[in-house]
Amino acid sequence: MNHRPIAQVPGGGKWNDQTPFRPLRIAVLTVSDTRNADTDTSGQLLCDLASRDGHILADRTLVKDEPFLIQRRMKEWISGGEIDVIVSTGGTGLSPRDVTPEAVRPLFDKVVEGFETMWHLCCFETVGLSTLQSRACAGISGKTVIFCLPGSNGACKDGWEKIIRWQIDNRHRPCNFSDLIGRLKSSFP
Repeated sequence: MNHRPIAQVPGGGKWNDQTPFRPLRIAVLTVSDTRNADTDTSGQLLCDLASRDGHILADRTLVKDEPFLIQRRMKEWISGGEIDVIVSTGGTGLSPRDVTPEAVRPLFDKVVEGFETMWHLCCFETVGLSTLQSRACAGISGKTVIFCLPGSNGACKDGWEKIIRWQIDNRHRPCNFSDLIGRLKSSFP
């Protein structure tokens, strides 16, 4: 009899240790008017978490809170075909300079609507009603999955640890974005 060890994972779903891990190519984009390469702690945190979990850090960039700059960098990654997942940090709040959702949503072919719901549920545990001021979002553009997180280290840690890491790992069941990326790649030239 062929038994496959399957365990529960945080937040639901199942984990299959018998499935070989398939690393994804991750790009991290920090959107900030105030941070630089030395002070970009949230971008560094995301890079560290992606690497810790076995993924390939394919690129990392920091841009100002300007829609054109955000879109230009994301379009380069999307059209290059080398990036599986983009995780951005910053620019998702409500201040006048927070423009990441406005810049990124037009790039989505499909919106991952459930991400916003799960984001707010997870963040409510950490920051309570302050989650109302976050416009974190996710979507798919071509063959690339995009997650846009707030700029704080806590928000990046919550987003990665509670949602993203599980959904980009092909061992998560019943479904995951890793398997979806494989299907997207086979349907696009």
